[in-house]
Amino acid sequence: MTNSATTIRATQMAAPPAWALGQRMLIDKMNEAAPVFQERYTRPDGTFIWRQTWPGMDGSDDGYESYHNWPLFYALGGSAQLHNRSRFLWDAVTRQFTDYGQVWREFDAYYDWMHHGESSIYFYYFGLADPTVQVDRARTLRFARMYMGEDNAAQNWDAPRRMMRSPINGSKGPRFENSWDDWATHRAILAHYPPPFDDIPGVPGPTADWNDDSIYHEILRRLNERQMQGDVPLNLTSTSLITHAYLYTGEDRYRAWVLDYLEAWAERIAANNGLCPDNVGPNGIIGELMGEAAQGARWWGGYYGWQWPHGFMSIIQPLTIAAMNAVLLTGDMRYLDIPRGQLDRMIDLGRVENGQLLIPHRYTDAGWTSYRPLSPEYPLQLWFMSQAAQDWKRVEAFPERRTYWPSVRPGRSKGDDIHIAPWYCYLMDDNPQYPQQIINEQWNEITRRMERMAHDEGDPEEWDVHHWQEINPVHTEALLQLTCGGPQIIYHGGLLHVRLRYFDTDAHRPGLPPDVGALVQHLDANSVTVTLSNTSPLRKRYLMLQAGAFGEHSFTDLTELPLSATEALRSIKLEKTTTHTRKLVTVELPPGRCIKLRLGMRRYVNHPSYEQPV
Repeated sequence: MTNSATTIRATQMAAPPAWALGQRMLIDKMNEAAPVFQERYTRPDGTFIWRQTWPGMDGSDDGYESYHNWPLFYALGGSAQLHNRSRFLWDAVTRQFTDYGQVWREFDAYYDWMHHGESSIYFYYFGLADPTVQVDRARTLRFARMYMGEDNAAQNWDAPRRMMRSPINGSKGPRFENSWDDWATHRAILAHYPPPFDDIPGVPGPTADWNDDSIYHEILRRLNERQMQGDVPLNLTSTSLITHAYLYTGEDRYRAWVLDYLEAWAERIAANNGLCPDNVGPNGIIGELMGEAAQGARWWGGYYGWQWPHGFMSIIQPLTIAAMNAVLLTGDMRYLDIPRGQLDRMIDLGRVENGQLLIPHRYTDAGWTSYRPLSPEYPLQLWFMSQAAQDWKRVEAFPERRTYWPSVRPGRSKGDDIHIAPWYCYLMDDNPQYPQQIINEQWNEITRRMERMAHDEGDPEEWDVHHWQEINPVHTEALLQLTCGGPQIIYHGGLLHVRLRYFDTDAHRPGLPPDVGALVQHLDANSVTVTLSNTSPLRKRYLMLQAGAFGEHSFTDLTELPLSATEALRSIKLEKTTTHTRKLVTVELPPGRCIKLRLGMRRYVNHPSYEQPV
């Protein structure tokens, strides 16, 4: 990277704060626990100790999810050994699920982009860990070709119509007809969901029993007739794969594809009176295969759409992921208007009950239904990226903002992303104890998972495919929020969006150096405030701060803030550089020193890249 860094030296001696010691403890204990987890559940070749066969099209995503955050953990400061293990295990999952039949050419043969997204985040994190690994780059470009119409074996993209050809797609191309066995491992799970259609014989609701062969036959027939040809919003998650290719290459054709595809969906939304349709037929027509509704085109009823199986989540997540990718690539915040429009429509349709905002999560032939609390993740992801008044006002209007949000909940979801609301409250000065609370909770979760592993004496032949991801001891949410100043990714295929990244200049690797803790205490549209602590009384540490996960931001000025009331501000002048290129600041931390910095920023002014400065 041709961008030399200004170097500043910490001078204030201070006992290490509890949060810094807690961060180092989390890193140390996850470094210890992860290899034990691997050795308990895998063979010497890295494959899971599990069954010999696994039918259907589902499952490889769950294999990858079992270690998905290990390369991210390394990029935050975890051990190099775990980075090496994560690559070995990615290869092992790929081999094992190739043998099972789900993976072909190192990518899912066919499935939807909720599950492709879950699989791919593991792969995306390799770019953050070490972008010089040529096999990762080659795979990335090969996978991107599958979705840009450049792979004859995987013609997923309809370029003239600017759309995907099926909701089920992958390395074998679009799948226009589901077989009886494709859903074999999902039938019992889907039996607990509302029916995908309102006209299934013998299904009065509220659920459809997929285990009943006659009902399953009728569901499968309707799926193939109505849902398997054409495009759905869920496919927008593929923009992360193409953005991933851009981050390796900087080639404009990847950027152009992402913007074109997102804008095609924006046009469909506009044509549907501002509401995102969940199905576009093979000729690019909304509701083409759904039949007529009383009010015109049946814009609902598509695969992973407004009606089935999850409703609003499967609309807002891909729209938000794609819009955030577009902002990363262009700096144009207007792309966020696309998910904003859907959020605001649902909020307008919502109601407040027992101090919570409930919004409709489904649309069926009977209209809006399934009123439930709106997840704070969606408005908070938009607020974090934009820092715009309109997004802050939307967040502050939530009635549960001061009741439910500040609490740190026990446990974690598979996305390790349940604490975005209390993190926001901390940034708003409503919960100053949050750093220690989230560190304590993630420590407790490591302990709970290792306790479960210690007593895991069941028969692997009977384990569910989700078994290992529910015991994975690596957690990154606390480290991301506290050290990098950003939320966990949107789990079903989002990329990382944070204010700061760190590099260990002595070890020539990404992540916090040993002994160093970092705490982002404030951020706004033009700055980020962070305290850095060297917890060692013996060793000097050097670290480099980068503006943004991919160097997409630029530092403008730097002020050293007082650690206590007796100290004074100290302005530090950044060296002059060419426009928008001051991405880096180096900090020297002598033993036992702390420093608090306010870094001025211009955001989204640089071309994002995986290139590393060390």
